[in-house]
Amino acid sequence: MIAQRTTFTCEPVVILENAFRDPFNNSVAAARTCYSSQVIHAGDVATDEPTRLRRDAIAQSIYKAGHHTTIQHATFQFVLDKVSRQVIWSFLHSHPFYNSEQVSQRYVEMKPENFTIPALLEENVPLYTQAIRELMEAYQELSRRLEPTVVKEFKRLFPVRNLEEKRWKNAIKKRCQEVARYVLPVATHAHLYHTISGLTLHRYHRLCQQFDVPLEQKIIVGKMVEAVNRFDPEFFKYIEDPLPLEQTLEYQVLQTFAESARGDWSKTFIREFDRELADLSSKLIDFKANSETVLAQSVRSVMGVPRSAMPDGEAINWVLNPANNPYLSESLNLTSLSKLTRTLVHPHFTFKKKISHTADSQDQRHRMTPASRPILIRQVLWDEPDYITPALIQETPSALELYQEVMERLWTHMNRLVNAGESESNVSYLLPNAFPIRFEESGDLLNFHHKWTRRLCYTAQEEIWKTSQEEVLQIQKVFPLIGKYFGAPCWMRQEAGVRPFCPEGDRFCGVTVWKLPVSKYRRLI
Repeated sequence: MIAQRTTFTCEPVVILENAFRDPFNNSVAAARTCYSSQVIHAGDVATDEPTRLRRDAIAQSIYKAGHHTTIQHATFQFVLDKVSRQVIWSFLHSHPFYNSEQVSQRYVEMKPENFTIPALLEENVPLYTQAIRELMEAYQELSRRLEPTVVKEFKRLFPVRNLEEKRWKNAIKKRCQEVARYVLPVATHAHLYHTISGLTLHRYHRLCQQFDVPLEQKIIVGKMVEAVNRFDPEFFKYIEDPLPLEQTLEYQVLQTFAESARGDWSKTFIREFDRELADLSSKLIDFKANSETVLAQSVRSVMGVPRSAMPDGEAINWVLNPANNPYLSESLNLTSLSKLTRTLVHPHFTFKKKISHTADSQDQRHRMTPASRPILIRQVLWDEPDYITPALIQETPSALELYQEVMERLWTHMNRLVNAGESESNVSYLLPNAFPIRFEESGDLLNFHHKWTRRLCYTAQEEIWKTSQEEVLQIQKVFPLIGKYFGAPCWMRQEAGVRPFCPEGDRFCGVTVWKLPVSKYRRLI
């Protein structure tokens, strides 16, 4: 008897909320403007049948030739609901060309009914839903067990606050659920605004069936394309068919190796990766050796100043010292527009990293420090628990005991599902937020500076804060002229003389971080 699969339960919701007016005609008008003595408008390219025939010929020609910037003008804003955290991490946020505003698991309590059930084998549905239910119950129980530790730390940091006031009780609750979410599965639903260009949507369509969760990706992208088609039936006139999973590069590479050879690779890879990382979460593994010299010279080049008039230290001081550079203490990031601060693109760094799925979901929002994130199922040991434990759980014995029990039980469930013939892609929805992502991340100083400055704040997510500290301390050792100018946002503002030093208002962490060197940063919540 052939095993039956269920359908994809509770399909994602896709709504086209806003759209660029007349996108197809606009793309051709933009193309014609390049070769015209005057601006061509969208209405000019569809006035009659000969004009429309010319429009279609131009559109087809430039699409086939790869001149795709014309379809990048059109922008589409979607509301997405009932999408998994896994599809957001693996697909929607895995590239730089988007903007999203997504419900936060740090600050919004998750509900037990909001999770994805993929197209499972029918006999595997009960075990899958049991695993989800146990994780949701553990999330609630962890929040309760963490509360005494959080309250104790709040009293230490804010001795004069009345913690019975509603605003502080809410703040304590959010800190508890922020850490309790580590047990939530990546199947947990999210809702978000997601804005992309027409070009990105074409690319989505072409590669929607790649790893990690090709079916959910196909459903979401299909609904996006369908919504735009209803808005402008012409826009996807020359769209290409999606590549089947079997034709993707990643799939073909895996097929060049025998399954028997791949069997132990995950375990070997993980141990090799962790051994090289040692006791760090993020390790500097590559950099441009002459970063300080090149940065200083590029400052002189922008200003047309000879070396004799501006030594290296002085040049670097002008762009990285908040006391000299007012842009560094502004809330609006101006560094990519300023001629002088664009010199920060020349130093370049690469880090080997291991952080949880939930931390990486925030880390990847720093789109200008891109990373090569994995096919997730290639890093999973289905018979061996593998997870990150937050500091707050480690400091709360009853929470730690529950956390370890939950992880052991979850991996038992996942192993049973894989052994029962369920696809690894489907089982991966059960992976907890705590599952570690192992990858390499690179970027230039300009964009790492923005990331480190924001994420060294004590209100940042714990792991992002920790990796930012580790990265800055390593930069300080290799490049002291550059590294001495890093600190939390309050340090930047203090150095610039901007008050109040802390820009967070009621979210003030309770620590005068602006008085501390990065090496002395310590926090529990």
